[in-house]
Formats: sequence, C-alpha cells, structure tokens
Amino acid sequence: LQDLTKPHIDSFNYVLKEGLNTAVKRIEPLEFALPSGQRISLSIQNASILNPMVPQSNIYATTLRVFPAECRERGITYKGKLTLELNWSVDGRKFGPVERAIGDVPIMVKSNACNIVKMNPAELVQHGEEIQEMGGYFIVNGNEKVLRMLIMPRRNYPMALSRGSWKSRGPQYTEFGVQMRTVADDQTSTNLVLHYLNDGNAMLCFVLERQQFFVPLAVMLRALVDQPDHFIYSELVKGREDNSYYKGCIASMLRQMQEEGLSTRAKTLQYLGKTFRVKLGLPDWYTDLQVGEFLIRSCICIHLKDNVDKFNTLVFMTQKLYALTKHGCAAESADNPMFQEALVAGHLYLMVLKDRLKTWLQSLKSVILKKVSMGKGVDMLTNPTSFCECMRMTQDVTKAMEFLLATGNLATKSTLGLMQMKGLAVLADKLNFYRYISHFRCIHRGAFFSEMRTTAVRRLLPEAYGFICPVHTPDGSPCGLLNHLTAECQVSCAPPSNLSSQLPQLLSSLGMLPMDAPLTAASEYYNVLLDGKVLGRIHQDSVSNVADRLRALKVTGGNPPQVSPLLEIGLVMRTPQASQYPGLFLFSSCARFIRPVTNLLHDKREMVGSFEQVYMDICVTASEAIPGVTTHQDLCETSMLSTLANFTPFSDFNQSPRNMYQCQMGKQTMGTPLHALVHRADNKLYRIQTPQSPMVRPKVYDDYDVDEYPNGTNAIVAVISYTGYDMEDAMIINKSSYERGFAHGSVYKSEVFILLLQFFTLSCHSGVKPGDTLAEQHLDADGLPFIGRYLTSGSPYYSYINVQTGESRVVKYKYDEPAYVQQIKLLAHDLSNTELQKVCIVLRIRRNPIIGDKFSSRHGQKGICSQKWPVENMPFTEGGITPDILFNPHGFPSRMTIGMMIESMAGKSAAAHGICHDATPFTFSEKQPAIEFFGDMLTEAGYNYYGTERLYSGVNGKLFEADIFTGVVYYQRLRHMVSDKFQVRSTGAVDVTTHQPIKGRKRGGGIRFGEMERDALIAHGASFLLNDRLFNCSDRSLAHVCVKCGSLLSPLIQVQKGKKYGVQFESSQAWKCCVCQSKDSVKVIAVPYVLRYLVAELAAMNIKTNLDIRDSLS
Repeated sequence: LQDLTKPHIDSFNYVLKEGLNTAVKRIEPLEFALPSGQRISLSIQNASILNPMVPQSNIYATTLRVFPAECRERGITYKGKLTLELNWSVDGRKFGPVERAIGDVPIMVKSNACNIVKMNPAELVQHGEEIQEMGGYFIVNGNEKVLRMLIMPRRNYPMALSRGSWKSRGPQYTEFGVQMRTVADDQTSTNLVLHYLNDGNAMLCFVLERQQFFVPLAVMLRALVDQPDHFIYSELVKGREDNSYYKGCIASMLRQMQEEGLSTRAKTLQYLGKTFRVKLGLPDWYTDLQVGEFLIRSCICIHLKDNVDKFNTLVFMTQKLYALTKHGCAAESADNPMFQEALVAGHLYLMVLKDRLKTWLQSLKSVILKKVSMGKGVDMLTNPTSFCECMRMTQDVTKAMEFLLATGNLATKSTLGLMQMKGLAVLADKLNFYRYISHFRCIHRGAFFSEMRTTAVRRLLPEAYGFICPVHTPDGSPCGLLNHLTAECQVSCAPPSNLSSQLPQLLSSLGMLPMDAPLTAASEYYNVLLDGKVLGRIHQDSVSNVADRLRALKVTGGNPPQVSPLLEIGLVMRTPQASQYPGLFLFSSCARFIRPVTNLLHDKREMVGSFEQVYMDICVTASEAIPGVTTHQDLCETSMLSTLANFTPFSDFNQSPRNMYQCQMGKQTMGTPLHALVHRADNKLYRIQTPQSPMVRPKVYDDYDVDEYPNGTNAIVAVISYTGYDMEDAMIINKSSYERGFAHGSVYKSEVFILLLQFFTLSCHSGVKPGDTLAEQHLDADGLPFIGRYLTSGSPYYSYINVQTGESRVVKYKYDEPAYVQQIKLLAHDLSNTELQKVCIVLRIRRNPIIGDKFSSRHGQKGICSQKWPVENMPFTEGGITPDILFNPHGFPSRMTIGMMIESMAGKSAAAHGICHDATPFTFSEKQPAIEFFGDMLTEAGYNYYGTERLYSGVNGKLFEADIFTGVVYYQRLRHMVSDKFQVRSTGAVDVTTHQPIKGRKRGGGIRFGEMERDALIAHGASFLLNDRLFNCSDRSLAHVCVKCGSLLSPLIQVQKGKKYGVQFESSQAWKCCVCQSKDSVKVIAVPYVLRYLVAELAAMNIKTNLDIRDSLS
C-alpha cells in the first residue's frame, strides 16, 4: 500500500530536501532603481518549509504540533511555514541575510515535513489516522486533495515530429520540426521547436512570457560559441559530407548571417539583447550584451549550463531535422509512451512555488517604491528593522498555494511549460478503498486533448505495455485520456545521482570519443546523449558492446557501483529503412516510467524504462523465451494490469469491455472506506453494514490487505429466468436474505454550524431557552441533539441563545430523509482563546436496498433490484437452500463473462471445502482448464460436476425440468440508489422569465420533456397528454388579446376617472385596445407565457407580431 503513493511522497520530499533551494538559487536577483538613482538588488539566498505548528501564542494546546486528523475535522488546511533568507544591496553595498516567514504552504501527508511520518501503526490510530495510512495528499479546507499526475513529453529529448498545424506559422514554414521540452534541475521547463522552412533554412522557436518568438538557427548558434563560421559549418556537416543539399542549406544560413553583419558572438548577443530588451524587463544599466546572455541562459536549452553543450545539442537537433525532411529518419509520435514522462505532484508544486516567490519579490519591490514615494529615505533600506517592516507588508504565498489545491486552477502569468491551467488537483474522495487508491495511480493526458476531434491521443500503443494498464480507463469522454499505471510501474522521482556525473569518464574508458576529437569517418559514429547533453561519439563497431557493458554494470552494481540502477540505456541502431534517428540515448533524470523485469543473463531484477523497452526482447513466461534472443522476462503474467484491474477474478476469461466496466464499478461500490470514522468530517461517506471477505480472490488481494476494507458480500446466485421481474439486467433478491442484513448500508453526512455567522457577535452560544418545552424534549441543555436521536423533517435540530438580547432560535431539521445523530463534535481554532463557536454534527442515514438500487458482480454484470421476493415463493434445492439472488441467464451470451461462471463454481467449491481459491488471471489455460479443476472439487463435495443443481418451484413445489446453474458469487452494492435520484413534482417553483418549471432535483424542479418525448407522444397520437405536458403543466397563462388587430401588447387596463389604479377589483377592470380604441374586441385566451415573452422581445426589436384569432365553434 505504501508503494502506491511513493511517487507523490518522494517528489515532495525532493522539494523539501533540495528542490526548493535549487529553485531559489535559479531565481535571478530582482534589480531596479529608485527615483533618486540608487540601484537596489533583491535576492533570495535560502528557503525552507517547516512542520505544521500552532502559533506560539496558543497557551492552551497540549502540543504545538498539528496533525492531519484535526485539520480534517476542523475544516482547515494542513500547512507549515515557508521561511526564506533575503539578501539586498544598495548601490553595491550588501546587507543581510534576513530570515522571515512569508506565509504558510500546504504540507503533503506522510512527507518528511509531516508530523506523522515516523509514527508506528499504534501511534497512527492514536492520532486519528488509518492503521495503514499511505499519505501522498494535501488537506485543504478539510478536504483531501491530490495533485494528479500528468503525461508530459520526455524531458531533454529532441523529438522529430510532423505536424500540419506548423504550416500556419508563416508562409515558408513546413510540417517538419524537432521539438524538445527542456527541464532545468529545479523542474522549470520550456519548449524549443526547430522548424524547417521551404527555402532550406531553419528557425528556432522558444516561448517567453506566453509568447512565441522565432530566431534564425544560425543567429543562435553564432551567439553560443565564439568561433568562426568554418567551425560552425564543419560541426553541422560532420558525418554528412556527401549530402550536397544539406551543405548548401547550412552555407546559405551562414551567408545570410554575414549579410546582416553578425560576424562575431559579441555582435550577435548585442543584436539579441537589443531586440528582446523590452520583453525581458531588465534594468536600463544592463548592456545589450548582458541582455543577450540572459536570454540564452533563461530560454535556450535551460537544462544545460555550458554554452558549448547548448551548441552541440542544437547541432544534433539540426542534423535530425534535415534527416527527417529527406526521409533519413521517421517522424516520432508525441502520443507514444516511449517519448513521455510524468509530471508528479512535487515537481508541479515546486514550479508553482518558485513562480509565487518571483511574484513575492515583485510585491516587495512595489512596497519599497511606495514607501520611498511617501517620503521615506534610503535609510529605510540600510536599517534591517525597517526593511523587515517592508517584508511584512508584502503579499504572502498562502492563498496562492491553497487556491491551486482547492480549485485545481493555476493563476500565473507564465504557463510554466504546461498545456493546461485547470484540473491540476482532484478531490481524493473516500467513496471506497478502490476509488481512493486509484487517485494515486491515475495519470491524465491533459484537458487540452479532451477537446480534440482526433482519436490518435486515445489510442493504446504497444509501447505502453507494462507501464499503462490497457483495462483501467473510463468509458465515455475521458476514455484513453485518463489512464492508470500498472501495479509494477514506478515513477523515478529522485534527481540524477552522483553516478550520472561519472558516466562521461566511464564511457571514455569504454571507447567514447569527446566532441572535439578529430574523426576520420564521422558517418560511422553514433552520438551519445545523456539527459539531452551530447557527450561524445562511439564507433558503430563497438557501440553494442558499450551498451551491453553499461547494462551489465547497471544490473550487477559493482563495488563500488559505477552505474545507477535506474539508468535507462536506449541504443537505436541504423536500419536500411527510415526509422528512429540512431544514437545511444542515456536517461538518468527523474519523472520517467520504469518497471522491474528479470535479466535472464544475470538472473537479477532490472528496472527498465519505456524508451529502452522498445529495443529489448522481453518474454512473459519462461516457455516463450528464445535462446540467444530473449534477454529479459516479466516478473508475472499480470504485470500489464493496474492494481485495480488485478483485483478482478479470472479476468482473462471475460470480454475486455466487461473488465473495463468492473474497474469503474469497483470504484462506485458501497464498501468500507475507512475505520477512523469518529475522526472524519466528510460531506458524504458510504458504508456497508455486513461486508464479507470473498472466497474467490486473486493473490494481490492479500498483498494489499483488501480484507481490511471489504466491498461486498458472498451471495448464492441461481441463474434462472423465474418471474419476469428479471428482464433487461434486473435481478431478484431473496426477501429473507434482505431481512438478515444482505447489502444493508448507511450514509454518513457531516454538517458544520458556525454560530458567529448566525448573529455576527461573540455573545452567542448553543443552548435551550428555559420554558421552551418543545425544544427541551428533543435537545440537550447545551442546545444540541442527543446522540442517537431520530430526526425527521421538522424535528428540532439545534438551538442557540444570544446572551445580550436573550433571543433564542430553534433550527429545524429540513431534509426529507430521516437520520440518526451519530456524533457531535465541538471545533476550536488555532489560538483557542475564545469560546467554541463551531459545531460538527454527523448524521447517519439508513440506506437498505430498495427496488431500483444498483448491484454488480465483479465482472461488469450490473443489475437493478427489481423485486424482493418472499422466501416461500423462491426456488429451493433438494437440501432446502434458497438463493440470495436470481440472475437472468440472458446476461451471459452477449456479455461473455465466463469469469463469472467460473467464479460461481469456484465459490461453491470453496464454501463446500472451507477454503479460499486463488483467482489470479492466467492461472488456468487450455492445457489445465478451470472447469476440470473446480468441477472435480465439486464432485468430491457431492455436487454436480458442472455446478448445476435440481431446483423446485417455490410456487407449486414441482421440480424444474432443467438443471439450474447455482453457485457463490461475490456481489457489490453500488452507490447509485433511488433515494438519491428519484425526482417527483406536481407544482413548484417556476422560472421568473419564462414561467416554466425550473430544473434541478435539489430545487424541486421538473424533468425536461424534450423533443424526442414530444415526438413519441405525437407518434402515439396522445394529443391530450401532449397538451397537458407542454401547456397545462408548463407555462399556461391567460392573456388579453385584441381580435381585430391580433395584438397581445395593445390591450391595456382602462383606469376609471376618480379611482386609483391599484384599488380596482378584477370585476370592475375594463380592458381596451389602445390601437383599435375598442373594448369589445379584447378577449381572454390561454397561451403559453413564453409566447408573451417572445412577442415582447420581438417588439423591442421593432418586429410586430399579429395573432390570427378565431372562435373554436366557427
């Protein structure tokens, strides 16, 4: 269980350990000038996040530590202080550092900054947590929030793409380009695209402040190295000396740069600085040369620090681009998992926090300028006390970070390299255990792709095998976009270790030549890239041996270890046909998809990535291994399934869509979501009263200890069409089983009342006014209901008194559904220096099965309870056993859920022998059929080999002619209940504008009678019913109309002289057409009110509407 949230917790621990300080150091000092001319520089030196604590001024707390359970109950945010050290200088004179807290930021539960991280299970239970608390989420306003993992392009890898939309960027642009998402060591990212133009030139596109800018490639190359044109030309054409077209394009680009006068690196940097000075917003005293260097440092290949490395990377991208245009290599796909990685919670958190720190520096600058404009001298900046006062007046980062987690929306001027600004955080609702753990394993493609009309992004590619589950994805609009990682898949969250820095030296010892080494036949060499940095070249005769040697060192480890066990080694060889661009690609960065397999050569476990897996020979079972070809083997046959998909028994026997349905319905089951119920204050919790452990379950069911959170009940199921109430997926429940507690459940709702919001005064408290006999019968002396009190609509709920006025108010229970008072909690605040003003009342609502409630087996066979059949009318066996559920046999042929049939036989044999069966997929095969195994066990127990039994009719007692398939199936009760969805309305509220019934079940609205329903009534000829629905029960109104001119607007009330308009009775009111000046022509007709509204709107547009009115008799 702890491994499920490991990527989230590890990524946040990286932020705490080194990520935050790395991000702070990459924030450029904020420099500006005062009106008097002094130059000010502000820079953050260090930053740290502290554990959640109550304020020091709280003298009542037994401990200063804040725990997650109390944040859930009190509806507050689990957060710790963010402190930083700030340095500043005035005209070069340095001051500081000054340490100060600038706000509180949310803390991830079970991270190193959490107060329960080192607690054992007993201590966790003592502090109101689950015994197997996993963490990995934030608590914001009492709700558990998860920063969802997003699929991003693989970092620092130049990807050759062909996109038709790129042609719209200019008249010369083509569909060819090489894109690279560059990510710095502080997880800040930006995108680079190298475009190919029709005239043979190349343009480099980068993003700055949400705007795209295009710079000729030759200009950027010239700005990176201080070398002559011949050096740039020779590096670009190295290995392609026989390609005359390519050489001509390079020469043309360099010639154009010479014509612009950009002959040296200094001139080129000055040109860039002069062009981008306005956009970068640097101080005026920066020279154009410095501005150009700043642009390259912050926008071009930000994952590299040395300009020579940036130059080599752009050269590699150029060679790959021109190979793509002339079919030297194939285009790659951004939808392919081998070119993707995950944006984990900690990295997104760090990106947003760094952006907020930049904003905080800007707010400090505004405060300083404001104080100086108010007459405060520069002495204010030389005095640390006065400077701290300026820091106190800045914006804190608390609200911004809480806004991200509370809403999932990102409010920033920069896109942070993301394709979406909404839906970044989701609520980790504990509907049941399956749904809860799925939040931490789901990975979303992005909201941007859900609006695309193409289905390419939703396609399941073979490269996803072992990393993304092919079964666990929802049906409907998010299908293929919201996926889940397999149970074995991991996300590397640790940054590159020190072993990665030793790789260049190791590769050199294995035969790699550095980039500046002379080459005799450059076309025979492979480029070696490590995390987007070109290290050198290796000859084609030895590149395979080098890759094998690296893999051997990776698996065996060595003493001391030379290669990281998480290193990804992707060797792409040259092929006769155009395929992927060749090279030796090494990846040691974080956020990659990796999974364990067995290395057959060394008989050890190896972590492989999605990039290298494509070029490896991996078998599933040992019998599939080909000697001399197969190098690796999967750990198990179910390694391609997610955690939730592994819980489906015998899923290999089912039709694939049924397994997908079970993954969704398993997350909608009414189960056992948690055990720390007394320490929760969730808006809504579902809980089944009589859960059972399944007798047929996969092995991973025990690995994850799911018996602690059971989701269903073992039921005796007979497959028979018995009463007619079981048509179309309906099912019949034995009434006796229901009365014994089958599928009984409860719903827990929590309501928080704040007395301050009632009276807006501190002088109010809960209590019952003396002499109020009605309230005293139902409420305690403190004004709150008794524990266990049964509440119905209109019952006294709670009462409070205003001490100043003596006024009391009894609040009535307003809901239609009766409930029991389960628990009452008084809630305090951080200082605890006032009376308790918040009360949380937990209500328990009984939800036992009724007709219309939804049930499902674990094979996607969902059904509705159509009838609770008396036990005396149920069919029975020779031993007198009556089934719990009658299942219609027509549900099997088209759905092909053979796994449910096998589970029925397995459950029956398990109950007969007193054991539990392993239902792990791929356990049985054609050579070892499941029916033989379970059939023999049934025979040993005295049952029929095929699981059938002789049943007698409960109506007449006669023996059925056919044997009935009967067994034990684990059934789930879903949360979709009639009590939550039924909608009835006779009369009620109407819309103010149209006078038609409003919509919405909670508002007492009606159900829309749409076009299809109208057509159905017309086809049936039910004209009176149609008139009743669309007219009488909708917006029927009486209107005055002039039969002469046909106007609805011209008839007006004629006011009699000497009488006020408002006091006239209806009978004495006289209507007159102001157009015809006639009283007799005004008649009263029944029309839809929306027609009157339409006529008025058309009149406002100067369009006259006339009605043709005739007597119905004529």
